[in-house]
Amino acid sequence: MGTSVERVDGVGGEVDRHRPADRSLSESTRRRLREAVPDNTRRAYSRIAEEFGDWCARHGRTPLPATAETLTEYVSYLADAGKGASTIEQAVAAIRSLHRTAGHANAPDTEGARLVLRAHRRELAESGERARKAPPVTIESLRRMIDACDPATPTGLRDRVVLVLGLAMMGRRSELVALELSDVRETSDGLEVLVRKSKTDQDALGVEVAIPRGSHPDTDPVRVVKAWTDALAERGVTSGRLLRSVDRHGRIGGNLSTNAVATIVKAAAVRAGLPDAESYSAHSLRAGGATSAYRAGAPVSVIAAHGRWKEGSPVVLGYVRAVDKWKDNPMRGVGL
Repeated sequence: MGTSVERVDGVGGEVDRHRPADRSLSESTRRRLREAVPDNTRRAYSRIAEEFGDWCARHGRTPLPATAETLTEYVSYLADAGKGASTIEQAVAAIRSLHRTAGHANAPDTEGARLVLRAHRRELAESGERARKAPPVTIESLRRMIDACDPATPTGLRDRVVLVLGLAMMGRRSELVALELSDVRETSDGLEVLVRKSKTDQDALGVEVAIPRGSHPDTDPVRVVKAWTDALAERGVTSGRLLRSVDRHGRIGGNLSTNAVATIVKAAAVRAGLPDAESYSAHSLRAGGATSAYRAGAPVSVIAAHGRWKEGSPVVLGYVRAVDKWKDNPMRGVGL
């Protein structure tokens, strides 16, 4: 039998009779805690942990467990380095998560760090800087981008699938690259796409996204996907990932990366000659699907469900406001 350790929590507090083992986690449990975080987030958190550790080493500070003062000073350092507010917020979240997964009961308090970040936001606003959002891909832009993809090549066929499916399912790039060939099924009405897990479905319960047939042959999701899967089948690929890398000789390779999705979208925007083409990203497809659906009269709740956003998501409401500021503008028709 282990010996319990009695500890009094505060003046007049209750005696804590937990054994040391009661507050420990095995390595396998810690591994599962780490793996519960999405792959992209885990990679970002790992990079942040390394950068934070290097900064602490240079300044004679302890990264684990870090004090509130250390976290506040690090946030100020990131602000001085010109990092954006969202980047700093992610760093704070990563550092606190690092403490939990390392078995430290108390992550550093964030009050000071939040105040520094608030001041940084004001500094950015006063300097005229603002976060640049990737422009949404409109239906007109999508058709121009599709026209810029050569359907006579495997690369062009694959890029068309990325663009059309990304917009139609309002897909995150992580969702797109994770699709298996068996996850996309043609029906009489269109396509049924199984998203096995997503940012808002960390328990991997899965959701089936219905995508109707299109009215334009070059952007019809059914035709675009079939052209690509037929090309894969001709090369003996009938299972595994839907989206694959393609080399300059047209040879089908391994799984497509999330970064490759962003590259495909930007490159198609550049080839199509879209305004501000360099600012397009993988998220442009997701945003474009939501804004196009709202312009066509789809209810906000239906858009959120289709795109796997949480109910009442401020992101979806932001897309709605972007459309409404022109559609319901009070100055429209006043005679200016």
